[in-house]
Amino acid sequence: MSTRSFQLASYAMDDACSRGRKYDDSALQAYRSEYQRDRDRIVHSAAFRRLEYKTQVFIYTEGDYYRTRLTHTIEVSQIARTIARVFSLNEDLVEAIALAHDLGHTPFGHAGEDTLNDLMKDHGGFNHNFQTLRIVERLEKRYPHFRGLNLTWEVREGIAKHMTKYDAGIAHKIEEYEPQKQPTLEAQVVDLADEIAYNNHDLDDGITSQLLIEEDLMPLSLWQEINQSIEKLYGSISPKIKKYQRIRLLISCLVEDLIAQSQKNINASNIKTVDDVRGAGKKIISFSEAMLGKIEPLRQFLWDKFYHHYRVVRMAEKARRFITELFNLYVEKPDALPQEFQKYIETDQDRYTIVCDYIAGMTDRYALDEHKKLFDRYEKV
Repeated sequence: MSTRSFQLASYAMDDACSRGRKYDDSALQAYRSEYQRDRDRIVHSAAFRRLEYKTQVFIYTEGDYYRTRLTHTIEVSQIARTIARVFSLNEDLVEAIALAHDLGHTPFGHAGEDTLNDLMKDHGGFNHNFQTLRIVERLEKRYPHFRGLNLTWEVREGIAKHMTKYDAGIAHKIEEYEPQKQPTLEAQVVDLADEIAYNNHDLDDGITSQLLIEEDLMPLSLWQEINQSIEKLYGSISPKIKKYQRIRLLISCLVEDLIAQSQKNINASNIKTVDDVRGAGKKIISFSEAMLGKIEPLRQFLWDKFYHHYRVVRMAEKARRFITELFNLYVEKPDALPQEFQKYIETDQDRYTIVCDYIAGMTDRYALDEHKKLFDRYEKV
């Protein structure tokens, strides 16, 4: 039975050509493609559900309106599928990689990741892409004959080679994922969809929270162009609606530029097959040089004015303190860990790794509750 209603491009990754899974479990694949099965496994995982209460920028106690790691993931998937459809790529593979790409993120956003990396510096460090691989390969426990989700090689490769301005791909450390080769176009699309999503929704959340002032954006040429287009289209509209329309148009401009430039790259490199993509020596999915010149000032603006705003810095410092105190206590007293984690500790290195796994899997809310139980003498444990 065919599970696809559209024709893939010759350079798209067909699941029929997948390198498969580590363990054979093909009994239930009749009505779903391999990458659909991967997507479904990811969506039903505990790690995916926990993204709802993991910080994007604002800790959940700051309000219900702001993006979480889950809503960010959904936005990445939506943008990536839109781009993939234009190029007749495998949307199921794109969606699976997009939905999985942040499973390994810690509580409290990048502050949590940086803190765990510092605490683990003598024990292999911490990277959320590597942690995502650990989750899908080992930590999720849902099947009787293997650990992890047993995802296809291509989805795992997309996780290992995930790379944005603020990420570090880890495939160079893992020979299994052929670090010398480029990932599929599907994985490349997810990388830039991720960047488009967080630049725009962080801008949206920053303006909504009033940590960012719209007038301060006016010197940026990209924002000027967007603002002029909105004024021309709609004239006088409410500031709230104008903000939504600016963000909407900004996403559209970035996606359109990416599509146009990527098509030029496909043509210029004579990309016909997946092997052509892997052997290209550079990423095929990209923005134009002109657009990159406009994006960089926006990135820098967010870095200076939003991610380093004193309120965001204060949240980050509190997060570092919570995680550091939890980590040190668990390492010193591993019997304070839940039994299901204690049983995996056999060596000193295991102790650090298991403590790291436990904390990285926490939601913001759970981490705060654990901290209160362990450090507030009047709180019930």
